[in-house]
Amino acid sequence: MKLNPLLVGLGLAAGLMTGASAQTVLKIGYATTQASHYGVGSTVFCDDIEKGTQGRYKCQQFPNSALGGEREMIEAVQLGTLDFVNTSTGPVGNFVPEVKIVDIPFLFRDYDHARKVMDGPIGQEILTKFPPKGLVALAWTENGFRHMTNSKHPIVKPSDAAGLKMRTMENKVHMDGYRTFGIQPTPMAFPEVFGALQQGTVDGQENPIPVILASKFSQVQKYLSLTGHVYSPALLITSPRLMNKLSDADKKVFNDAAKKAGIAQRKKVNEDENNGIAQLEKDGMSVVRKVDGQAFRDALVPAYAAYSKEFGADNIRKIQEVK
Repeated sequence: MKLNPLLVGLGLAAGLMTGASAQTVLKIGYATTQASHYGVGSTVFCDDIEKGTQGRYKCQQFPNSALGGEREMIEAVQLGTLDFVNTSTGPVGNFVPEVKIVDIPFLFRDYDHARKVMDGPIGQEILTKFPPKGLVALAWTENGFRHMTNSKHPIVKPSDAAGLKMRTMENKVHMDGYRTFGIQPTPMAFPEVFGALQQGTVDGQENPIPVILASKFSQVQKYLSLTGHVYSPALLITSPRLMNKLSDADKKVFNDAAKKAGIAQRKKVNEDENNGIAQLEKDGMSVVRKVDGQAFRDALVPAYAAYSKEFGADNIRKIQEVK
């Protein structure tokens, strides 16, 4: 009997599809390199999902803003064209306004304070605000305390920053604060930053040490000031569409994997903070370790009056009082 090649081809295709359907490949995107804190957290997340589901789910990672800036990746998750994004909170407030409160400058004393807020009732309450916006925040990860770099001169006090054109995230809370220092905030998607610094379109930028390291900003910036002016949390975000497809057991795997990712990402931030500044000096950056933090806080007084109106003075105080 002669076999019909078309039927054989269709049979083979059906067999392949059955085999392929046994494993679902999920895409995760983030802004920095795979060796960065985002890459470390995302790798732990992906490995744990694959292990916990016995290989039924696995991840494909898209580092280095391969799928666009953070805002575009959040939109893609909302639309269902991307499964996960590991993102700083910078652009998240444009989608979930309740997140903006954690972006207030000089709100957190140190890492211990910030992490206690994120892991405690305040941080967990913020996570409940995502589903109505077509997003699910699986867990807080971390970006780190932000510091200023520029190509002009050292920054010790706000007047040193006055007049500098500084790339910022597309985040009104940050920009309102930075204007009180006399900075000219220039919002820009992260993939464009290195080129803008190289060409002198902007004088400086502000980011945590892990990002400054991973992005090799030492090649295009001479001065680093350890201002620690904003704590930048981060989030592992997916969509209700994806989560609703999962069994309860798989949901638990995904949630547990996200928590482990957050722990790993924070550990990498700690390592970069401890070792990275010496590395950046070795790479040629001039580092100001002691800035006039009080002068920066004093300059922020007008911005804090506006923040109190927007977020409620009590809500700000509750965060500040977490011990």
